[in-house]
Amino acid sequence: MSRIAVILPAAGRSSRFSGREKKPFANLDGRAVWLRTAELFVTRNDVCQCLLLIAPEDRDLFRSRYAANLAFMDIQLVDGGAERFESVANALKLVKGDADLVAIHDAVRPCVASEAIDAVFTRAAQTGAAILGVPVADTIKRVDDKKQIQGTQSRKGLWLAQTPQVFRRDWLLSAYAERAKLGPDVTDDAQLVEAAGHTVHIVEGSTSNIKITMQSDLALAKAILQSRPAPKPSGPAHPFAEEEMWR
Repeated sequence: MSRIAVILPAAGRSSRFSGREKKPFANLDGRAVWLRTAELFVTRNDVCQCLLLIAPEDRDLFRSRYAANLAFMDIQLVDGGAERFESVANALKLVKGDADLVAIHDAVRPCVASEAIDAVFTRAAQTGAAILGVPVADTIKRVDDKKQIQGTQSRKGLWLAQTPQVFRRDWLLSAYAERAKLGPDVTDDAQLVEAAGHTVHIVEGSTSNIKITMQSDLALAKAILQSRPAPKPSGPAHPFAEEEMWR
């Protein structure tokens, strides 16, 4: 079994989220978004480390609100940087040397199914690099800066990238060491690994693996979670949750 370190970026500014607090802290059916996401990984036997990236200005608030969760779940807080790749680079410095793979998963994607995590972890262990994604289903229009349609793009072979994105630790470290050469147009970790010369495989995920971006996404995420069969836990995934987990 591969040993996997999981990095959960949660250091964004949440500029499009109109709530009173940032997306990771928002309440999703009784628990914070980041907590629901972290619970998907910390109970797995193949996960050897979990690192949560937060904005430095949120550290005091985070510790005061979630100190018990962090201790119980053995999650390591890492200060994020000015942009996402700088944040992940900070976490990579702390990844354990005996981790075979590193998985990067948005802390605001709490609806990824455990079967999808199993599938992408297995594929990455086999190939060295794999991500979740879904084929593009809608018609794609190319539009200019005046919002005028300039053409229709064939959707054949086009997929929407999701997370987790999972890579051999040494491949990811090498790719990040070269990231400055790629300029500002790199948008995800898979693109970095591709640019380093490695083939990245895609595992079909689900449209239900949504990323919380807008306030309205919380209602959709709640509906997705409530539509799934209740889990059968072997014990609470976080402190003070016994009644909730066993009801």
